[in-house]
Amino acid sequence: MAEFKIVVSDPTSGRSYKVDISGGSAGALIGKKVGDEVDAAPLGFQGYKVKITGASDRNGTPVKPNLPGTARRRLLLASGVGYNPRLEGERRRKSIRGNEISPEIVQINAMVTSRGDKPLEEYFAKPESAEKTE
Repeated sequence: MAEFKIVVSDPTSGRSYKVDISGGSAGALIGKKVGDEVDAAPLGFQGYKVKITGASDRNGTPVKPNLPGTARRRLLLASGVGYNPRLEGERRRKSIRGNEISPEIVQINAMVTSRGDKPLEEYFAKPESAEKTE
């Protein structure tokens, strides 16, 4: 059974929200690729659409958007996702994952592309009784 931590970024407010999903709603994301736009109803946001912008597995290995498949590979990188060179012209072999979401992925990064009726702040607001006790 797949479990994902999804970080949803809202570009208009500049805030990010973390959502934990598992079971059937997590299964809806398996097979999607980085750059795909998906319906956010399985995440609990009715009427919203999100674009998958990145992901990482349990070891922290990032997903490269232009690498097909789900496997982890060791690539010689000069820049980009997964490697920031310290010297000009420096290259290094790094582990990178393919761009497809699989059960080995732990965290998925997403960005809101279209909004629903209810603002995201209302989905993540604390209950009023919890605010009074603090």
